Amino acid sequence: MRHFGHVAPEVRQRLFHREPRAFTADSPARLLATALGATLYSPATRPRLADDILKQAGNGVVSMVLCLEDSIDDADVPAAEENLVRQLADLGSRPAAEPPLLFVRVRAPEQIPDLVRRLGPFVRLLSGFVLPKFTEERGLPFLEALAAAETHTGRRLFAMPVLESPELLYRESRVDTLEGISRAVDKYRDRVLALRLGVTDFCSSYGLRRAPDMTAYDVQVVASVIADVVNMLGRADGTGFTVTGPVWEYFRLSERMFKPQLRQSPFLEVQAAELRERLLEHAMDGLLREISLDQANGLLGKTCIHPSHVPPVHALSVVSHEEYSDARDILRPERGGGGVLRSAYTNKMNEVKPHRAWAERTLLRAEAFGVAHEDVGFVELLAAGIPG
Repeated sequence: MRHFGHVAPEVRQRLFHREPRAFTADSPARLLATALGATLYSPATRPRLADDILKQAGNGVVSMVLCLEDSIDDADVPAAEENLVRQLADLGSRPAAEPPLLFVRVRAPEQIPDLVRRLGPFVRLLSGFVLPKFTEERGLPFLEALAAAETHTGRRLFAMPVLESPELLYRESRVDTLEGISRAVDKYRDRVLALRLGVTDFCSSYGLRRAPDMTAYDVQVVASVIADVVNMLGRADGTGFTVTGPVWEYFRLSERMFKPQLRQSPFLEVQAAELRERLLEHAMDGLLREISLDQANGLLGKTCIHPSHVPPVHALSVVSHEEYSDARDILRPERGGGGVLRSAYTNKMNEVKPHRAWAERTLLRAEAFGVAHEDVGFVELLAAGIPG
């Protein structure tokens, strides 16, 4: 699989200075964590789940979560588990099937070995499990169950803990909770692919819900948690993890209070005014702003609950030619001693030592999402990524 793999080769050649790299579920964990992109959630109750998975893969989705937790009613869990096992067996029996990275969001640790046992040989379709409401106390049994399942199957299985518990939100318990989470995930570092933020649960603790023209960063109680999670768990010194962006809840706008946040000029330059109107109609200007703020705050990828959210996440994840040029210059071997240099675009200062970690992350993102040609912007990438 590869990002923009659903786009015609001649279009990719026109868009990319360096095309996204192909990868598989067995690729290095660091690349997979970067390449998750827009992780699309789907309830495990869907009656045509196998078909849905392949449809989304054909539309550019590279990671999906099949959910047995909050997206389904408590009473539906047994039927959802049965459907999940049946649908994955169906998917695994199709010789030409090329699914995305698949994860199952479970409710309890004992579901992990049970599902692995019931899946039998079709466990090969899974890349891992999403672990809800993760704290040290609640999370360790999940991680132990995952490690045991991996030993039993002989297959690498990743964990993606979801940070969404009230203890993490409340100021008086936040630091202790983060320190506990840090101990738990560090103990199983090789098994933790990424940490996911459950902002909807954070908001629920205060009876809040952000409007479609607000981002998670406009809700200060939520923004403070994101900052602390990145501060303690997202460091670039080798101790941190990939932290993914929060879910965007909206996919159609009924009424707008504030002016649109999406400038007209980038769309007019490439004659894409109609695309801009479609984005505004579906509340995508708020999503685009939140993705940009995610990246500015150290988050990578995003939890998505609607297929229309996938192309914007991926388009904004592509490395610009300017970013790539700066990163390459900073990491040149002869720059190992540090120093300051003017960027090739002559519009900024690149300071070698302080910008090194940024440059390394940028080149890893370039592997996963590619590098745009010098004259290609976000609008062209988005237009190409939207399924026809």
